[in-house]
Amino acid sequence: MEENKKIYIGNLNYDTTKEDLQKAIEEAGATPTDVTVISDKYTGRSKGFGFAEFETDEDTQKVIEALDGKEIAGRNLKVNKARPRKPRNDNFGSGRRF
Repeated sequence: MEENKKIYIGNLNYDTTKEDLQKAIEEAGATPTDVTVISDKYTGRSKGFGFAEFETDEDTQKVIEALDGKEIAGRNLKVNKARPRKPRNDNFGSGRRF
């Protein structure tokens, strides 16, 4: 999926599920191709943000406009286009370059 059709959704309530987020997006008038709520790999608890992907630029923009600043579960969402993911350096902080 192209990065310009992917959005970042931040300031989520920690109890917000993937299903809750998908429902909010659909109520905004778009159908996402994928919705993800990011969770801590050790505790499984939400980190308070997620991502959604769409088929069209129009759906992407529609959801950004509809949900940015909207209150869901007591939190005002921050929604914008997702930035490309930076490559990770998995040397585990050893300070050595291999």
